[in-house]
Amino acid sequence: MHPQTHILAGWCIGNLAPLTPRQRLFCMLAAGAADVDGLGWLISQDLYWDLHHKVGHCAVFGVVLASSLAAFSPRRTSSFLLYLALFHVHLLMDVVGSGPNWSIYYLWPFSNAALAVPWSWPLYSWPNITTFFILLAWTIIIAIRQRRTPLELLMPSLDLRLVGRKVAEPTRILP
Repeated sequence: MHPQTHILAGWCIGNLAPLTPRQRLFCMLAAGAADVDGLGWLISQDLYWDLHHKVGHCAVFGVVLASSLAAFSPRRTSSFLLYLALFHVHLLMDVVGSGPNWSIYYLWPFSNAALAVPWSWPLYSWPNITTFFILLAWTIIIAIRQRRTPLELLMPSLDLRLVGRKVAEPTRILP
């Protein structure tokens, strides 16, 4: 699936639990970071095809990612399990939504065994687009009900404006 869909999935799932803003940001990272292996495209298309769904989509990457994020989170064990679960949500979404000929190498670098299902739908397909819009609608519902957006930690002033909360006026030193 597309990176923005993974990120929204992390945000939405992260809002199901009483987490801090940092933990919700980490949920987005845990759900989206596996696609870092797609950056090989910046070097060459061959490198992209060789590494995407290997480096960032393997169990080793998932454990390192979840451990790194949990190290900066409260309740480290439960945070680790949440981040690891979100990493696996990413893998599940890719297995079913990246096309039948695009495998995930979960045991890489120890094995080149490929994980794929023959019934998965293409990357640019109506199920992927529908999934994105469902997650976008869920994000809007969260913004309305919980008065926060995925920007809450990165751009707090914009987050406050988007959800209708007042932004504190800067104090004036001189009249």
